[in-house]
Amino acid sequence: MSRLLPLIGLILTAACSPSEAPASAAPLEPVPPGYQTAVFAGGCFWSSEKAFDGLRGVRSAVSGFVGGTRPNPTYEQVIRGGTGYREAVQVTFDPAVVSYRTLVDRYWRTIDPTDQTGQFCDKGPSYVTAVYATEAQTATAQASRTAAQAALGAKGSRFTTPVYPAMRFWPAGAEHQDYARRHPAAYEAYRIGCRRSVRLRALWGDAAVG
Repeated sequence: MSRLLPLIGLILTAACSPSEAPASAAPLEPVPPGYQTAVFAGGCFWSSEKAFDGLRGVRSAVSGFVGGTRPNPTYEQVIRGGTGYREAVQVTFDPAVVSYRTLVDRYWRTIDPTDQTGQFCDKGPSYVTAVYATEAQTATAQASRTAAQAALGAKGSRFTTPVYPAMRFWPAGAEHQDYARRHPAAYEAYRIGCRRSVRLRALWGDAAVG
C-alpha cells in the first residue's frame, strides 16, 4: 500500500480544478488595433493556455468558456454540465508576426483529436475539443484540420474534433489564469498524472506540444 500512496496523491491532484477559492471572472481586455483572436477548446484550459502563452506574436492566452448561451458562466456551473460550454482559451495575436494557420496547426498538436469524450483524464462535455472560427478563419481552420488528420495517418480515421462557427468567449475566474506559471508543481502533477505528454507523443511524435 505504501508504494501506491504517491501514485494516489498524483492522481488526486491531476484533475483540472482550482486549488484556490473561486474568484470573479477575470476581465477580458479589448483587442488592440492590428491584433486578432483565436479560440480553441482543448480540454483543460490550463494546458491550452500554457501551449500558446509566450509564443512569439501572441499577446495573451486567456482561459475561459465557449459554446454555451448562458451569460457569465462560472466554473462550477460549467463542470456540473448542461450549459453547453467547453473549457477553452482565447489567444490574442499579431497576424504580422504569427499567422492564424500557425496557431491552428499548433493547436492540433496540443490535443488528442481522436477522443470525443474529453481529454486525457478530464472527461465530460466541458472537456470536449473544438475550434471556434470566425467566418474569415473558417477556411483556414478547415484546411489545417484536413492536414492534421492526414498527418495522423491510420489514426486519422478516428479524428473527431470539429470546426465550429465562432461564439462568445467568457473568461474564467482569476484563479485559473496563468495557472501553470503560478503553480508549476501542481501543473506538473496534473500533466504527469494524466499522462498528457505520453499520449500526445504517441499521436504526434516530436511535433507534440505539451
